[in-house]
Amino acid sequence: MGVPVMILGESGTGKSTSMRNCTAERFGIINVSKKPLPFKTNIKTYNTDDYGKIIGALKAAKTPSIVIDDSQYLLVNAFMRRSKEVGYQKYNDFANDHWNLIQFVVNNLPDDTIVYFMSHVDRDQNGYEKAKTIGKMLDQYVTLEGLFTIVLKTHVLDGKYTFITHNSGFDTVKTPLGMFETDEIDNDIVTVDNTIRDYYGFGGTK
Repeated sequence: MGVPVMILGESGTGKSTSMRNCTAERFGIINVSKKPLPFKTNIKTYNTDDYGKIIGALKAAKTPSIVIDDSQYLLVNAFMRRSKEVGYQKYNDFANDHWNLIQFVVNNLPDDTIVYFMSHVDRDQNGYEKAKTIGKMLDQYVTLEGLFTIVLKTHVLDGKYTFITHNSGFDTVKTPLGMFETDEIDNDIVTVDNTIRDYYGFGGTK
């Protein structure tokens, strides 16, 4: 049983930059939006927004951790390709494809494999934040955060970039009891990965 982890944040708040300390031996990166990473690295990203190819890459991955960067563009790109199509079937397809990807991580990957889903944030008129999808129609079919045990959120204050680890009452952040002692941690996905592996007894943190 693989472990899916969601990391939420507005554009420019440190989601991609949190991968700056990743190594090719430990992390694979699937680049959905196909944009250059905001730091120098020897990791070769796999650029695709095709669900089937992503599942194939997850099957073949030799690294214990994989990042799907800007995962919400899987939905956005699929929607744009079918934007002229009338009817509701396409929304069923979008929800089904995204749900199947997360279920594949949970049900088909090794127990010690962690897959990080980077996603933008949507905010309603009351200030409540959740993962960005492609509108209310899809939200009626699937609540993305409900498929995750670990949801972190980026935060920026006075030039300091962090991850929020506990729920504010206005977001969908959640982590298992005792996994993170503080409400904020450095936005370093390697540190997050170490903490998760230590918590679940996976090892492989060196």
